[in-house]
Amino acid sequence: MTCEVFAGAGFQLDSPPLLSRSTVDRREELRESLDGGAKLWHTGKVVLVDAKGRTQIGEDSRLIVQPAVDFGDRPSPNAVLLGVEDDVSYWALRTDHDGAQEGWRDLRSGGALLNDTDAGLLTTAVGLLGWHDSARYCAVCGAATTRVRVGWARRCSGCDREEYPRTDPAVICLVSDGEDHVLLARQPIWPQYRFSVLAGFVEVGESLEACVAREIQEEVGVEVSGIRYLGSQPWPFPRSLMLGFAAVADRDAPLVPADGEIEEARWVHRDTILAALDAEGEPVDGLRLPPGVSIAYRMIKGWATSKP
Repeated sequence: MTCEVFAGAGFQLDSPPLLSRSTVDRREELRESLDGGAKLWHTGKVVLVDAKGRTQIGEDSRLIVQPAVDFGDRPSPNAVLLGVEDDVSYWALRTDHDGAQEGWRDLRSGGALLNDTDAGLLTTAVGLLGWHDSARYCAVCGAATTRVRVGWARRCSGCDREEYPRTDPAVICLVSDGEDHVLLARQPIWPQYRFSVLAGFVEVGESLEACVAREIQEEVGVEVSGIRYLGSQPWPFPRSLMLGFAAVADRDAPLVPADGEIEEARWVHRDTILAALDAEGEPVDGLRLPPGVSIAYRMIKGWATSKP
Protein backbone atom coordinates (compact mmCIF):
# COMPACT_ATOMS: atom_id res chain seq x y z
CA MET A 1 0.00 0.00 0.00
CA THR A 2 1.27 3.45 -0.86
CA CYS A 3 0.07 6.64 0.73
CA GLU A 4 0.61 10.34 0.19
CA VAL A 5 2.34 12.19 3.00
CA PHE A 6 1.76 15.91 3.44
CA ALA A 7 3.82 18.06 5.80
CA GLY A 8 2.23 21.41 5.06
CA ALA A 9 0.28 23.80 7.27
CA GLY A 10 -2.99 22.86 8.95
CA PHE A 11 -4.62 22.54 12.34
CA GLN A 12 -2.57 21.37 15.31
CA LEU A 13 -3.34 19.93 18.72
CA ASP A 14 -5.04 22.60 20.82
CA SER A 15 -2.56 21.90 23.66
CA PRO A 16 -0.06 19.20 24.65
CA PRO A 17 -1.82 15.90 25.46
CA LEU A 18 -2.38 15.74 29.22
CA LEU A 19 -0.61 12.42 29.73
CA SER A 20 2.43 13.63 27.80
CA ARG A 21 3.29 16.14 30.52
CA SER A 22 6.30 15.44 32.75
CA THR A 23 8.92 17.43 34.66
CA VAL A 24 11.04 14.90 36.57
CA ASP A 25 14.54 13.88 35.48
CA ARG A 26 14.49 10.13 34.91
CA ARG A 27 18.14 9.82 35.98
CA GLU A 28 19.10 6.87 33.82
CA GLU A 29 22.56 6.76 35.41
CA LEU A 30 21.03 5.71 38.75
CA ARG A 31 19.53 2.54 37.24
CA GLU A 32 22.74 0.53 37.18
CA SER A 33 22.47 -0.59 40.80
CA LEU A 34 20.31 -0.24 43.87
CA ASP A 35 23.19 1.66 45.45
CA GLY A 36 22.63 4.51 43.01
CA GLY A 37 18.99 4.79 43.93
CA ALA A 38 19.75 4.29 47.61
CA LYS A 39 21.57 7.62 47.69
CA LEU A 40 18.24 9.38 47.24
CA TRP A 41 15.92 6.88 48.95
CA HIS A 42 16.05 8.54 52.37
CA THR A 43 14.54 11.76 50.98
CA GLY A 44 12.34 9.96 48.46
CA LYS A 45 8.58 9.77 48.04
CA VAL A 46 6.54 6.72 46.99
CA VAL A 47 3.46 6.63 44.77
CA LEU A 48 1.26 3.66 45.65
CA VAL A 49 -0.72 2.17 42.74
CA ASP A 50 -3.29 -0.61 43.07
CA ALA A 51 -3.83 -3.49 40.62
CA LYS A 52 -6.30 -1.43 38.58
CA GLY A 53 -3.97 1.53 38.16
CA ARG A 54 -5.60 3.68 40.82
CA THR A 55 -3.77 5.94 43.25
CA GLN A 56 -4.82 8.37 45.94
CA ILE A 57 -5.37 11.96 44.79
CA GLY A 58 -5.96 14.66 47.38
CA GLU A 59 -8.57 17.40 47.42
CA ASP A 60 -5.89 19.74 46.06
CA SER A 61 -5.60 17.48 42.96
CA ARG A 62 -2.08 16.41 43.96
CA LEU A 63 -0.83 12.86 44.27
CA ILE A 64 -0.74 11.68 47.88
CA VAL A 65 2.74 10.22 48.29
CA GLN A 66 4.39 8.39 51.20
CA PRO A 67 7.91 8.87 52.61
CA ALA A 68 10.15 6.21 51.09
CA VAL A 69 11.69 5.39 54.49
CA ASP A 70 8.26 4.12 55.60
CA PHE A 71 9.00 1.10 53.38
CA GLY A 72 12.51 0.38 54.69
CA ASP A 73 16.00 1.84 54.99
CA ARG A 74 16.90 0.92 51.40
CA PRO A 75 14.93 0.81 48.14
CA SER A 76 12.46 -2.05 48.11
CA PRO A 77 13.31 -4.69 45.43
CA ASN A 78 9.76 -4.12 44.15
CA ALA A 79 10.11 -0.34 43.86
CA VAL A 80 10.62 1.37 40.50
CA LEU A 81 12.47 4.68 40.26
CA LEU A 82 10.34 7.21 38.40
CA GLY A 83 12.76 10.13 38.51
CA VAL A 84 14.18 12.99 40.55
CA GLU A 85 13.10 16.59 40.97
CA ASP A 86 14.62 19.17 43.33
CA ASP A 87 16.76 16.44 44.95
CA VAL A 88 13.66 14.40 45.80
CA SER A 89 13.44 10.95 44.25
CA TYR A 90 10.06 9.53 43.27
CA TRP A 91 9.31 5.82 43.31
CA ALA A 92 6.30 3.61 42.60
CA LEU A 93 5.12 0.51 44.41
CA ARG A 94 2.20 -1.80 43.79
CA THR A 95 -0.16 -1.92 46.75
CA ASP A 96 -2.53 -4.74 47.68
CA HIS A 97 -4.92 -2.11 48.95
CA ASP A 98 -8.18 -2.00 47.00
CA GLY A 99 -8.44 1.56 45.75
CA ALA A 100 -12.18 1.30 45.08
CA GLN A 101 -12.99 4.09 47.48
CA GLU A 102 -13.24 7.85 47.49
CA GLY A 103 -10.01 9.62 46.65
CA TRP A 104 -8.49 6.77 44.64
CA ARG A 105 -8.61 7.45 40.90
CA ASP A 106 -7.03 6.11 37.73
CA LEU A 107 -5.51 8.06 34.85
CA ARG A 108 -8.75 8.18 32.89
CA SER A 109 -10.71 9.80 35.69
CA GLY A 110 -7.97 11.72 37.45
CA GLY A 111 -5.20 12.37 34.94
CA ALA A 112 -6.67 15.67 33.75
CA LEU A 113 -6.74 16.99 37.32
CA LEU A 114 -3.01 16.55 37.94
CA ASN A 115 -0.27 19.08 37.38
CA ASP A 116 2.59 18.40 34.97
CA THR A 117 4.81 16.70 37.56
CA ASP A 118 2.13 14.41 38.98
CA ALA A 119 0.72 13.50 35.56
CA GLY A 120 4.15 12.33 34.41
CA LEU A 121 4.79 10.41 37.63
CA LEU A 122 1.50 8.52 37.55
CA THR A 123 1.62 7.79 33.82
CA THR A 124 5.11 6.30 34.18
CA ALA A 125 4.19 4.41 37.35
CA VAL A 126 1.11 2.79 35.82
CA GLY A 127 3.01 1.76 32.69
CA LEU A 128 6.06 0.36 34.49
CA LEU A 129 4.15 -1.53 37.17
CA GLY A 130 1.78 -2.98 34.58
CA TRP A 131 4.73 -4.25 32.55
CA HIS A 132 6.25 -5.92 35.61
CA ASP A 133 2.95 -7.69 36.30
CA SER A 134 2.99 -9.29 32.83
CA ALA A 135 6.73 -9.92 32.38
CA ARG A 136 7.42 -12.36 35.20
CA TYR A 137 8.70 -15.09 32.87
CA CYS A 138 11.31 -14.99 30.13
CA ALA A 139 9.95 -14.82 26.60
CA VAL A 140 12.85 -17.01 25.36
CA CYS A 141 13.26 -19.86 27.87
CA GLY A 142 10.26 -19.45 30.17
CA ALA A 143 12.27 -19.14 33.41
CA ALA A 144 11.30 -16.65 36.10
CA THR A 145 12.60 -13.09 35.81
CA THR A 146 13.58 -10.61 38.52
CA ARG A 147 13.61 -6.82 38.61
CA VAL A 148 16.90 -5.06 37.95
CA ARG A 149 18.02 -1.50 37.14
CA VAL A 150 15.67 -0.08 39.83
CA GLY A 151 12.64 -1.37 37.96
CA TRP A 152 13.61 -0.49 34.38
CA ALA A 153 14.50 -4.03 33.31
CA ARG A 154 14.02 -7.68 34.26
CA ARG A 155 16.71 -10.38 34.14
CA CYS A 156 16.00 -14.03 33.37
CA SER A 157 17.09 -16.50 36.04
CA GLY A 158 17.61 -19.15 33.36
CA CYS A 159 19.40 -17.63 30.35
CA ASP A 160 20.44 -14.31 31.97
CA ARG A 161 18.66 -12.34 29.24
CA GLU A 162 17.52 -8.82 30.09
CA GLU A 163 14.09 -7.62 29.03
CA TYR A 164 12.95 -4.00 28.96
CA PRO A 165 9.53 -2.34 29.25
CA ARG A 166 7.33 -2.81 26.20
CA THR A 167 5.65 0.05 24.36
CA ASP A 168 3.15 -0.80 21.64
CA PRO A 169 2.85 1.94 18.97
CA ALA A 170 -0.66 2.78 17.81
CA VAL A 171 -1.79 5.41 15.33
CA ILE A 172 -4.80 7.64 15.92
CA CYS A 173 -6.00 9.80 13.07
CA LEU A 174 -8.45 12.65 12.66
CA VAL A 175 -9.95 12.40 9.19
CA SER A 176 -11.66 15.48 7.78
CA ASP A 177 -13.06 16.40 4.41
CA GLY A 178 -10.65 19.33 4.24
CA GLU A 179 -13.49 21.71 5.04
CA ASP A 180 -16.12 21.62 7.80
CA HIS A 181 -16.73 17.93 8.50
CA VAL A 182 -14.82 15.36 10.53
CA LEU A 183 -15.21 11.58 10.41
CA LEU A 184 -16.00 10.00 13.79
CA ALA A 185 -16.88 6.44 14.77
CA ARG A 186 -17.86 4.43 17.80
CA GLN A 187 -17.03 0.94 19.00
CA PRO A 188 -19.82 -1.31 20.31
CA ILE A 189 -18.23 -1.53 23.79
CA TRP A 190 -18.04 2.24 24.35
CA PRO A 191 -20.44 4.20 26.58
CA GLN A 192 -23.65 5.38 24.95
CA TYR A 193 -23.18 8.20 22.39
CA ARG A 194 -19.36 8.10 22.65
CA PHE A 195 -17.67 8.83 19.31
CA SER A 196 -14.00 9.37 18.57
CA VAL A 197 -11.41 9.46 15.82
CA LEU A 198 -10.08 6.24 14.32
CA ALA A 199 -7.13 4.32 15.74
CA GLY A 200 -5.27 1.02 15.44
CA PHE A 201 -2.02 -0.76 16.24
CA VAL A 202 1.03 -0.64 14.00
CA GLU A 203 1.89 -4.01 12.49
CA VAL A 204 5.34 -5.55 12.00
CA GLY A 205 7.15 -4.13 8.98
CA GLU A 206 4.69 -1.25 8.61
CA SER A 207 5.38 2.48 8.59
CA LEU A 208 3.21 4.79 10.67
CA GLU A 209 1.74 6.44 7.57
CA ALA A 210 0.92 3.10 5.98
CA CYS A 211 -0.77 2.03 9.21
CA VAL A 212 -2.96 5.15 9.15
CA ALA A 213 -4.09 4.42 5.60
CA ARG A 214 -4.68 0.71 6.29
CA GLU A 215 -6.57 1.15 9.57
CA ILE A 216 -8.96 3.75 8.19
CA GLN A 217 -9.66 1.68 5.11
CA GLU A 218 -10.25 -1.43 7.22
CA GLU A 219 -12.42 0.29 9.81
CA VAL A 220 -14.66 2.50 7.66
CA GLY A 221 -13.78 1.62 4.04
CA VAL A 222 -12.44 4.96 2.83
CA GLU A 223 -9.09 5.99 1.39
CA VAL A 224 -7.19 8.94 2.86
CA SER A 225 -4.53 11.36 1.65
CA GLY A 226 -2.57 14.25 3.10
CA ILE A 227 -1.37 12.21 6.08
CA ARG A 228 0.65 14.31 8.53
CA TYR A 229 1.88 13.96 12.10
CA LEU A 230 0.35 15.93 15.00
CA GLY A 231 1.84 14.66 18.26
CA SER A 232 1.92 11.73 20.67
CA GLN A 233 0.76 10.61 24.08
CA PRO A 234 1.60 7.62 26.29
CA TRP A 235 -1.53 5.57 26.96
CA PRO A 236 -0.62 2.89 29.52
CA PHE A 237 -3.77 0.78 29.11
CA PRO A 238 -1.75 -1.33 29.28
CA ARG A 239 1.30 -0.06 27.34
CA SER A 240 0.42 1.91 24.22
CA LEU A 241 1.98 5.02 22.71
CA MET A 242 -0.63 6.91 20.72
CA LEU A 243 0.82 8.65 17.64
CA GLY A 244 -1.56 11.30 16.36
CA PHE A 245 -2.09 12.07 12.68
CA ALA A 246 -4.42 14.05 10.46
CA ALA A 247 -5.66 13.05 7.01
CA VAL A 248 -8.26 13.96 4.40
CA ALA A 249 -10.95 11.79 2.80
CA ASP A 250 -13.80 12.21 0.32
CA ARG A 251 -17.03 12.85 2.24
CA ASP A 252 -19.05 11.43 -0.65
CA ALA A 253 -17.30 8.05 -0.46
CA PRO A 254 -19.52 5.36 1.13
CA LEU A 255 -18.71 4.45 4.72
CA VAL A 256 -18.42 0.73 5.41
CA PRO A 257 -17.98 0.14 9.18
CA ALA A 258 -15.98 -2.96 10.02
CA ASP A 259 -18.31 -5.68 11.25
CA GLY A 260 -17.99 -6.27 14.99
CA GLU A 261 -15.43 -3.46 15.41
CA ILE A 262 -17.20 -0.26 14.39
CA GLU A 263 -20.84 0.08 15.39
CA GLU A 264 -21.39 3.39 13.59
CA ALA A 265 -19.38 5.93 11.61
CA ARG A 266 -20.53 9.34 10.45
CA TRP A 267 -19.39 12.71 9.23
CA VAL A 268 -20.00 15.46 11.80
CA HIS A 269 -20.15 19.19 11.10
CA ARG A 270 -17.80 21.57 12.89
CA ASP A 271 -20.72 23.37 14.57
CA THR A 272 -21.86 20.13 16.20
CA ILE A 273 -18.34 19.47 17.49
CA LEU A 274 -18.14 22.99 18.94
CA ALA A 275 -21.48 22.48 20.65
CA ALA A 276 -20.32 19.14 22.06
CA LEU A 277 -17.14 20.79 23.38
CA ASP A 278 -19.26 23.39 25.17
CA ALA A 279 -21.52 20.64 26.56
CA GLU A 280 -18.62 19.26 28.65
CA GLY A 281 -19.43 15.58 28.28
CA GLU A 282 -23.18 15.74 27.72
CA PRO A 283 -24.42 14.34 24.38
CA VAL A 284 -25.21 16.73 21.54
CA ASP A 285 -27.10 15.38 18.53
CA GLY A 286 -26.39 11.85 19.78
CA LEU A 287 -22.69 12.61 20.12
CA ARG A 288 -20.45 12.55 23.20
CA LEU A 289 -16.75 13.36 22.72
CA PRO A 290 -13.81 11.41 24.20
CA PRO A 291 -12.60 12.43 27.68
CA GLY A 292 -10.31 15.45 27.94
CA VAL A 293 -7.39 13.34 29.16
CA SER A 294 -7.09 11.64 25.76
CA ILE A 295 -5.11 12.80 22.74
CA ALA A 296 -8.29 12.21 20.72
CA TYR A 297 -9.99 15.09 22.54
CA ARG A 298 -7.01 17.39 21.91
CA MET A 299 -7.08 16.48 18.21
CA ILE A 300 -10.81 17.06 17.84
CA LYS A 301 -10.70 20.37 19.72
CA GLY A 302 -7.67 21.52 17.73
CA TRP A 303 -9.46 20.81 14.47
CA ALA A 304 -12.82 22.30 15.52
CA THR A 305 -11.35 25.57 16.78
CA SER A 306 -9.06 26.13 13.78
CA LYS A 307 -10.03 28.00 10.68
CA PRO A 308 -11.21 25.71 7.86
